Order: sequence, then structure tokens, then C-alpha cells
Amino acid sequence: MAVDPNAIDSQTIIEAARLIGKGLTTITMGGSGIGEGYLIGKALEAMGRNPEMEGSLFTKMLIGVAMAESTAIYAFVAFFII
Repeated sequence: MAVDPNAIDSQTIIEAARLIGKGLTTITMGGSGIGEGYLIGKALEAMGRNPEMEGSLFTKMLIGVAMAESTAIYAFVAFFII
């Protein structure tokens, strides 16, 4: 009985799953950047409309950006773990 050279072994499946996981973490990092840009843009828009709330909005914006950035950091770490 001949061995099929086109057969997919378990090592190939594991490598494919690893590369798919790395691709998903890369998409997550990109999505986090888009979300941060949207968050900052909307905060600056709100500050422009209501300047007396600038201090409060800026503090809340920084907290939101930090939370969004933590998602990108988790994805970055997962990328190297995978």
C-alpha cells in the first residue's frame, strides 16, 4: 500500500490552526487601534461642543483609551504565545 504524499497529517493541522490564531490576534490589534481612534475623535468632538466639561471628558477618555489599549496588549502577548 502506497503512502499518499498529499495526505494531511496532524502536524500540518496544528500549524494551520496556529497561523489562523495569529491572524485573529492581528485583526484584534487592528480593531483596537480603530476603536481608540474613534474614541479619541468623539471625545475631542464632545470637548469642542462643551468646553467647560473638558477636564471630566479628558479623564474619562484616558481611562477608555487605556482599557482599549489593554485589549491590544493582550492580543500582542497572545500572538507570541501562539
